[in-house]
Amino acid sequence: QVQLVESGGGLVQAGGSLGLSCTTNGNIFSISTMRWYRQAPGKQRELVAAVTSGGSTNFTDSVKGRFTISRDNVKKTVYLQMNSLKPEDTAVYYCNLHWGFGDFWGQGTQVTVSS
Repeated sequence: QVQLVESGGGLVQAGGSLGLSCTTNGNIFSISTMRWYRQAPGKQRELVAAVTSGGSTNFTDSVKGRFTISRDNVKKTVYLQMNSLKPEDTAVYYCNLHWGFGDFWGQGTQVTVSS
Protein backbone atom coordinates (compact mmCIF):
# COMPACT_ATOMS: atom_id res chain seq x y z
CA GLN A 1 0.00 0.00 0.00
CA VAL A 2 1.39 3.37 -1.02
CA GLN A 3 1.48 5.87 1.83
CA LEU A 4 2.02 9.60 1.60
CA VAL A 5 3.03 11.70 4.59
CA GLU A 6 2.87 15.49 4.44
CA SER A 7 4.67 17.89 6.71
CA GLY A 8 5.42 21.57 6.98
CA GLY A 9 2.05 23.20 7.47
CA GLY A 10 1.41 25.83 10.09
CA LEU A 11 0.44 29.40 10.82
CA VAL A 12 2.06 32.30 9.00
CA GLN A 13 1.34 35.97 8.52
CA ALA A 14 0.28 37.32 5.16
CA GLY A 15 3.31 37.89 2.98
CA GLY A 16 5.23 35.11 4.64
CA SER A 17 6.46 31.77 3.35
CA LEU A 18 5.96 28.11 4.12
CA GLY A 19 7.34 24.94 2.64
CA LEU A 20 5.45 21.68 2.48
CA SER A 21 6.94 18.24 1.96
CA CYS A 22 5.36 14.95 1.04
CA THR A 23 7.25 11.69 1.31
CA THR A 24 6.13 8.31 0.07
CA ASN A 25 7.16 4.75 0.58
CA GLY A 26 6.00 3.83 -2.91
CA ASN A 27 8.36 2.45 -5.51
CA ILE A 28 6.24 4.09 -8.18
CA PHE A 29 7.18 7.61 -7.13
CA SER A 30 9.60 8.24 -9.98
CA ILE A 31 7.05 7.31 -12.65
CA SER A 32 4.16 9.20 -11.08
CA THR A 33 2.81 12.69 -11.40
CA MET A 34 2.82 14.38 -8.03
CA ARG A 35 0.20 16.97 -7.19
CA TRP A 36 -0.72 19.30 -4.38
CA TYR A 37 -4.39 20.02 -3.78
CA ARG A 38 -6.02 22.23 -1.20
CA GLN A 39 -9.43 22.49 0.35
CA ALA A 40 -10.69 25.52 2.21
CA PRO A 41 -13.70 25.32 4.54
CA GLY A 42 -16.92 25.15 2.55
CA LYS A 43 -15.11 24.89 -0.77
CA GLN A 44 -14.27 22.12 -3.17
CA ARG A 45 -10.83 20.62 -3.28
CA GLU A 46 -8.76 22.33 -5.95
CA LEU A 47 -5.57 21.42 -7.73
CA VAL A 48 -2.80 23.83 -6.78
CA ALA A 49 0.31 22.49 -8.49
CA ALA A 50 1.63 19.43 -10.26
CA VAL A 51 4.96 18.04 -11.38
CA THR A 52 5.20 15.18 -13.85
CA SER A 53 7.69 12.35 -13.78
CA GLY A 54 9.67 14.29 -16.38
CA GLY A 55 9.74 17.43 -14.28
CA SER A 56 7.15 19.54 -16.08
CA THR A 57 5.16 21.74 -13.74
CA ASN A 58 1.88 23.57 -13.79
CA PHE A 59 0.01 25.76 -11.35
CA THR A 60 -3.42 27.11 -10.79
CA ASP A 61 -3.59 30.76 -11.80
CA SER A 62 -4.03 32.08 -8.27
CA VAL A 63 -0.62 30.82 -7.15
CA LYS A 64 1.48 31.39 -10.27
CA GLY A 65 4.59 33.35 -9.46
CA ARG A 66 4.24 32.66 -5.74
CA PHE A 67 4.40 28.87 -5.40
CA THR A 68 6.95 26.42 -6.74
CA ILE A 69 6.78 22.65 -6.87
CA SER A 70 9.73 20.32 -7.08
CA ARG A 71 10.55 16.68 -6.58
CA ASP A 72 13.44 14.51 -5.46
CA ASN A 73 13.12 11.02 -6.88
CA VAL A 74 15.91 9.68 -4.69
CA LYS A 75 14.20 10.85 -1.51
CA LYS A 76 10.75 10.07 -2.97
CA THR A 77 9.65 13.48 -1.86
CA VAL A 78 7.70 16.30 -3.45
CA TYR A 79 7.90 19.85 -2.19
CA LEU A 80 5.67 22.88 -2.37
CA GLN A 81 7.32 26.20 -1.60
CA MET A 82 4.77 28.89 -0.91
CA ASN A 83 5.83 32.53 -0.91
CA SER A 84 3.92 35.79 -0.57
CA LEU A 85 1.13 33.92 1.16
CA LYS A 86 -2.33 35.42 1.30
CA PRO A 87 -5.23 34.76 3.67
CA GLU A 88 -7.06 33.11 0.79
CA ASP A 89 -4.34 30.46 0.69
CA THR A 90 -5.64 29.16 4.00
CA ALA A 91 -6.68 25.55 3.52
CA VAL A 92 -5.81 21.96 4.19
CA TYR A 93 -3.17 20.96 1.67
CA TYR A 94 -3.12 17.41 0.35
CA CYS A 95 -0.41 15.55 -1.48
CA ASN A 96 -1.52 13.29 -4.33
CA LEU A 97 0.35 10.61 -6.24
CA HIS A 98 -1.13 9.88 -9.64
CA TRP A 99 -0.11 7.08 -11.92
CA GLY A 100 -1.73 4.90 -14.53
CA PHE A 101 -3.56 2.65 -12.10
CA GLY A 102 -4.95 5.18 -9.69
CA ASP A 103 -4.36 7.83 -7.09
CA PHE A 104 -3.08 7.90 -3.56
CA TRP A 105 -3.58 10.68 -1.02
CA GLY A 106 -1.87 11.99 2.06
CA GLN A 107 -3.72 12.89 5.23
CA GLY A 108 -3.45 16.62 4.68
CA THR A 109 -1.68 19.43 6.48
CA GLN A 110 -3.23 22.68 7.61
CA VAL A 111 -1.93 25.99 6.30
CA THR A 112 -3.32 29.11 7.93
CA VAL A 113 -2.42 32.59 6.73
CA SER A 114 -3.38 35.43 9.04
CA SER A 115 -4.05 38.92 7.78
